[in-house]
Amino acid sequence: MQQDTGLQNAGIDPREFRNALGCFPTGVTVITTLDPRGQTIGITANSFNSVSMDPPLILFSLSRGAYSIRAFLSTDHFAVNVLSLGQAQLSTRFAKASADKWAEIQFEIWDSGCPILPGCAANFECRTEHTYDGGDHVIFVGRVIRMRHDPAIKPLLFHQGKYRSVDALV
Repeated sequence: MQQDTGLQNAGIDPREFRNALGCFPTGVTVITTLDPRGQTIGITANSFNSVSMDPPLILFSLSRGAYSIRAFLSTDHFAVNVLSLGQAQLSTRFAKASADKWAEIQFEIWDSGCPILPGCAANFECRTEHTYDGGDHVIFVGRVIRMRHDPAIKPLLFHQGKYRSVDALV
């Protein structure tokens, strides 16, 4: 039995909705945290954006059906790692449900204990400020408490179901 997402009631085909959303190019991130037992958690997400400059707030959203949803809801910190062009394999790895996502992955630990991936275009360590209902997702808003970025590093992009790069400025 197919779950009613509300899209059918609105006359919107879910696959076409997904295809239309894919027309918007996004960056690719790996969001990390520690679960209550201290285990490292990481997920690939392109649902990331800024919220406020003052105070410095960012957000991401996570499916209510995600294996890691309980971990993110039970902690008060997370980190956003904005992947670089050469890190597509990390995106693929953290997009899968796997017990060994962290095998042979190097990372740093900052103040909150969340894993920080090296070589990224940017990293943001955040304290969770708010969570909101977002339909089939939970929206996490975090206050940035520490960050690093390298404007010389090209970000990894995702557009129409494929990894892309920034080719030229207009």
